[in-house]
Amino acid sequence: MMVRLGAVGYLNARPLVWGLERSLRFLLRFDVPSTCASLLHDGAIDIGLIPSIEYLRGGPYAIVPDLAIASRGPVASVLLFTSRPIRDVRSIAMDVSSRTSVALVRVLCAQLFKINPKIEPAGPDLPQMLGRCDAALIIGDNALFQPPNVEHTLPVEVIDLGKAWTDLTGLPFVYAFWAGRPGMLEPGDVEALQRARDAGVAASDDVACAYLRDMPARQVLGMRYLRENIKYHLGAEEQAGLELFYRYAAEINVAPSSDGLRFF
Repeated sequence: MMVRLGAVGYLNARPLVWGLERSLRFLLRFDVPSTCASLLHDGAIDIGLIPSIEYLRGGPYAIVPDLAIASRGPVASVLLFTSRPIRDVRSIAMDVSSRTSVALVRVLCAQLFKINPKIEPAGPDLPQMLGRCDAALIIGDNALFQPPNVEHTLPVEVIDLGKAWTDLTGLPFVYAFWAGRPGMLEPGDVEALQRARDAGVAASDDVACAYLRDMPARQVLGMRYLRENIKYHLGAEEQAGLELFYRYAAEINVAPSSDGLRFF
């Protein structure tokens, strides 16, 4: 039987699935991160590239070893736009496409910014979001490809949340990883997913150009983003960052407490 994979449709996920569309073992579909999580929770897919916070909200799940979407420092695609100094922000409009990014904002508000703003869900339309709230969270391609120098055309400061997390903790941040119910993958499946990652990272310029085929003006930015901002390993430091994020999230009741990381 084929393994049903639910992947994220954003550019940053494409190196993880490079070549898997032609696989005879994996049946691949693309969605926004929050939908990947819902599909996995509902049993509609076998393995999902889920927002990391969702590992605590379903399952119990196992994680595919050494595969993640992560950053150390600036990520460039998880951005908080503020219309006033962050210490004065009282409301934030949230792009809810990624539940991890929403949780990260709340953790950073508690741990770093020392504010307790009102949270409002919103579509990723920056002017409308800032018309309603003091700040706006935008993620993924919508954040990465905001107009250049947007802070000069709108009265905003731009805070890169990957950088904010690393400044706070000294650790990488893990946005998403492959997870599913134990027993859904064979050892050869794990190796195939890791090989796909290795091939996708090695061909990251080709990945970006293929994804942005009809948008040549964005290709250079996309290539640089995959090379410089996004990391695809889940090593010891990434796991330490993930476990610290889980502890902080539990402390403010954003998620249940973690009972540890389990792997295939």
